[in-house]
Amino acid sequence: MRIIAGEWRGRKLVAPKGDGTRPTADRTRETLFSMLASRLGSFEDLSVLDLFAGSGALGLEALSRGAAHCLFVEQEPDAVKAIRTNIDTFDARTRTQVQQASVMSLGPAKAPHDLILLDPPYHTGAGQVALDRMARLGWIGLATWIALETHKSEDIAIKALDIEAERVVGKAKLTILRLKD
Repeated sequence: MRIIAGEWRGRKLVAPKGDGTRPTADRTRETLFSMLASRLGSFEDLSVLDLFAGSGALGLEALSRGAAHCLFVEQEPDAVKAIRTNIDTFDARTRTQVQQASVMSLGPAKAPHDLILLDPPYHTGAGQVALDRMARLGWIGLATWIALETHKSEDIAIKALDIEAERVVGKAKLTILRLKD
């Protein structure tokens, strides 16, 4: 696994040991960020939330492309260790925060984020439940872009969100969502 583009392009990422997490493949990440770039234009100065963060690859990719800050939320200890190792490797401590917790334990947001990245375990519905909760707790605003990775066979339906785009890449389905106005 490597960073695809930006300041840290080509640099290797450490993944958690074991099979407790499923890192997003480079090709899938490249497709996702291409989809986001065509909508956002730039990642400059964005506030990013990386949920079910695993190795932190998605949030670190956004930081490499110019995002100002990323909050990583992950509950698995080995994954949190990998995220912290990657953050230290890229000397990104001042632009990051790591919270070892379940996504479902997050309370109300101080402000909405610009970009929310979710890569929950496949076939659990956890991403949809988390997004429903995030919308109710103020993590998602009208300007927020959301990227959800699920298995290609999973259907996405979240009351508060509209699907802007979907694309299947291998076993993954990438869904871009926005808050309904």
